[in-house]
Order: sequence, then structure tokens, then C-alpha cells
Amino acid sequence: MKKNIFLIVFLLMILITATVVLIKNKEPNQVCFKNYCFNVELAKTAAEMSRGLMFRKSLDSDKGIVFIFEKEGNYSFWMENTLIPLDIIWINENKEVVFKSENAQPCKEGYVCLSINPNENAKYVLEVNGGVAEKIGLKIGDKIILNIK
Repeated sequence: MKKNIFLIVFLLMILITATVVLIKNKEPNQVCFKNYCFNVELAKTAAEMSRGLMFRKSLDSDKGIVFIFEKEGNYSFWMENTLIPLDIIWINENKEVVFKSENAQPCKEGYVCLSINPNENAKYVLEVNGGVAEKIGLKIGDKIILNIK
């Protein structure tokens, strides 16, 4: 009888642990500024970074993408094949905003697409809808909270 109780308790513990892991994995990746959070996609690989938000016709106001670089550096971005205006926010390894390009416009077909160079080192770059940085009052030096898996 004691073996059966032990087995039931053991199986319940495994079930509870598996449930907690599944629930945690369903939580969205988030980048938060003060009282405003964005549910974000992650761009870690070269392919994900290359694509970014290209070819998207729309983006929900609470969504974005965060590029995660292996090491802090000066990373420039451009708007080639991007269909919507974006706010591009560079964040250092201390999780502070070091540069922002607000309302960056898509490149027009047939024109040279210029790079946006922050001249600041960053570990993360966040892209969200154009105009959101102003709407939430985002400033250089603001701290972020990264909740990513």
C-alpha cells in the first residue's frame, strides 16, 4: 500500500512539474518599459535577424521583435522590404535605451535604402510600430525589463 501511495505522489509531482513548464513556455516573450510591455518575437539567428519585420503589412500595437546579439556592438539597421513605419530602439547590455530612430519609413522601391546607424553600442534592438516610442514617452537612458526565454 505504501508503494502505491509513493507512486501516486511521485506521478502527481511529475504531472505538476510538467504543467508548470508548459504554462511557462506559453508565456509570451516581453520587453517592458515602465508600465508598458510588448509581446515580442525573438531574432537570434542570422536568418531571423535578416528577415526581421520585412514584408509585414501590419503589426499589433503591443507587438514587436527584439534582436539579440551575442555581444554588444554598433549595429546599423535599414528598412529594405519593410512595409510599415517602425520605431527602432537600441538597448545596451545594462538594459538602457542608448538610441532610437522614431517613425523610420519604409524604403521606396527603386531608391537606395539608407542605413540607420546609432553610433552607440547595443546588445538588443527592439522594433515596434512607428509612433509608439513617442506615445509611451520613451527616452534615452530609460531602463527595460526583458522577459525572454
